Amino acid sequence: MLGFLKEPVVVTAEINVNLVALTVMGLISRLWGLCYPRAVVFDEVYYGQFVSLYMKRIFFVDDSGPPFGHMLLALGGYLGGFDGNFLWNRIGAEYSMNVPVWSLRLLPALAGALCVPLAYQILVELHFSHCSALGAALLILLENSLITQSRFMLLESILIFFILLAVLSYLKFYNLQKHSAFSGSWWFWLLLTGVACSCAVGVKYMGLFTYMLLLATAGLHFWNMIGDQNLSNISLLCHFLARGLALIIIPMGLYLSFFYVHLALLYRSGPHDQIMTSAFQASLEGGLARITQGQPLEVAYGSQITLRNVLGKPVQCWLHSHTNTYPIRYENGRGSSHQQQVTCYPFKDVNNWWIVKDPGMQQLVVSNPPRPVRHGHIVQLVHGITTRYLNTHDVAAPLSPHSQEVSCYIDYNISMPAQNLWRVEIVNRESDTDVWKTILSEVRFVHVNTSAVLKASGLSGASLPEWGYRQLEVVGEKLSKGYHQSMVWNVEEHRYGKSQEQKEREVELHSPTQMDISKNLSFMAKFTELQWKILTLKNEDTEHKYSSSALDWITMDTNIAYWLHPTSGAQIHLLGNVATWASANAAALVYLCLSLWYLLRRRRKIYDIPEDAWQLWMSAGGICAGGWAVNYLPFFLMEKTLFLYHYLPAVTFQILLIPVVLQHLGDHLCRSVLLKSMLSALTVAWLSSVYFVYCTFSPLSYGQPALSPAELRALRWKDTWNILIRKQ
Repeated sequence: MLGFLKEPVVVTAEINVNLVALTVMGLISRLWGLCYPRAVVFDEVYYGQFVSLYMKRIFFVDDSGPPFGHMLLALGGYLGGFDGNFLWNRIGAEYSMNVPVWSLRLLPALAGALCVPLAYQILVELHFSHCSALGAALLILLENSLITQSRFMLLESILIFFILLAVLSYLKFYNLQKHSAFSGSWWFWLLLTGVACSCAVGVKYMGLFTYMLLLATAGLHFWNMIGDQNLSNISLLCHFLARGLALIIIPMGLYLSFFYVHLALLYRSGPHDQIMTSAFQASLEGGLARITQGQPLEVAYGSQITLRNVLGKPVQCWLHSHTNTYPIRYENGRGSSHQQQVTCYPFKDVNNWWIVKDPGMQQLVVSNPPRPVRHGHIVQLVHGITTRYLNTHDVAAPLSPHSQEVSCYIDYNISMPAQNLWRVEIVNRESDTDVWKTILSEVRFVHVNTSAVLKASGLSGASLPEWGYRQLEVVGEKLSKGYHQSMVWNVEEHRYGKSQEQKEREVELHSPTQMDISKNLSFMAKFTELQWKILTLKNEDTEHKYSSSALDWITMDTNIAYWLHPTSGAQIHLLGNVATWASANAAALVYLCLSLWYLLRRRRKIYDIPEDAWQLWMSAGGICAGGWAVNYLPFFLMEKTLFLYHYLPAVTFQILLIPVVLQHLGDHLCRSVLLKSMLSALTVAWLSSVYFVYCTFSPLSYGQPALSPAELRALRWKDTWNILIRKQ
């Protein structure tokens, strides 16, 4: 029974020495001196703030993209024991001892290092020689810009890693298609393709470009499968469903999971949640939740409420009034109603409270049982402190003369009767009998007499002059097409009014609510709102010293100074390897010209290269040249501040194209021994120049050793490069 123990257990394994050596060299190049400099480097000042917020579980919104990349950076901080206590206020600030610099920079560095073996494997899976694959990996290894970007708490190296992983996984899956369809390895690589694509998109939306490229490639391959008569209809259906599951359904589910974890981690209120709706804010611990917890859900006649404008940008504001009146005449000579001012005020204040009144009754308290207000009901809104009614009439607004002035009505015994009836329209209702709900309902107030809609026009324009205390204008919008968010309001704070006497009511308005009932949004509701904010909330793009245009990237006419030592000449710059970038441009041009030439010749039934070589040429170009195009050309359509690091995913694909073109030239165009020898010699000389440029600019990639002013001037190979030289 134990006879198997008589023989030794032998395990054999194949080890690709090239792959191991490249991985080790990649790790050394990215991890060496990772803690240097122990100071904030460029956009670490930006991402570090989010890492601190993760450590403290405080909610934030970053309009630059999804949260997965931020969570990976925060994971590094968590593994290093970071407590989040550091003031990320300026580039160059020295890190305090509680900041685990090595841990925070570790994951981007590992991702950058693993891009080297990934490049090697991609070329192998494209059926190019191991020599070409080795060349591609060495070019990625010696690329100064990728080294610099990988060694700090930045996201581009992580993005490029997942992009290359997605491409490699799909190529491995495709190569298994003919002989091992639906095998375990086939499923593994197909599923990993979808996972890697989702992770790439989850790091930055730039990952969508490569995801779309792979979806198009998969669609083209499946289209070719449809023409294969050896495949049955059932088999084709299974292939289609497998691809749909792995490349669409699973990535979507994984993308949702990033937000689920993000929202589960960030459950505390913070400064960023003010741009979210009242319902979202109330779901966070602290902040608005402490104020609104336990409020009555249904708004009733007699309810005391504050009304927040749903738009919430550039600032959140609440419907507000005070005892001051509009001036009799404005600066431009136009007259006003001289009624009590109504504004939108960006701070919480007792003058933000209003009472919902039934026009047919005089009482300002909630009856027992409460009578809820429903969609379509007519109400009057009484200002809680001054007891004047919200009113509008055919008088031009102070800043928006095309709209009606909104005021609280004062009876001057003149021929201007009160017009203070408003119809409640619940925008997000499920039926026409919906009850107006606290926080959850988004409502419009339509003036019964004029059909004007209550609108916070000041959110898109200038604030009122000194007589209006620089508060935001509120108008009655006559042309109320659609449901623009500046016309939509929600009840934020709410209590059932109990005091009929004004003095008692004022005391009541100043006191907090007492009921203890909590309301929470579902995950999908929170996800939808957060996703919409990320896509639509844009900071004002300002010209940056190191911003550039997409045209500047191809010829590398720009650089970015990441860090400067406070006393010596040591500095770090984002600069590419000039020899590699020039060669990548040349390879792209050669590929385009040769492809057009081959296409024209093939149209004339002239086949210069074998069919298998043509298919190899086109498939490699689809991945490498296509990857460069989809990651580069969209930036010409973007209206945002651009930087050189936005080009790194594109240039990575372009670098992979260099050995593709070189091998093609050697295999099919250099047909004599002499020409092949000359090409080999030129390739060796060119690789030597790549290494020379890498060594020359490595002090600017690693920040050490410090260079003298003369040495720094010698590195300014282009007049457009901003190399920092201290005055002696």
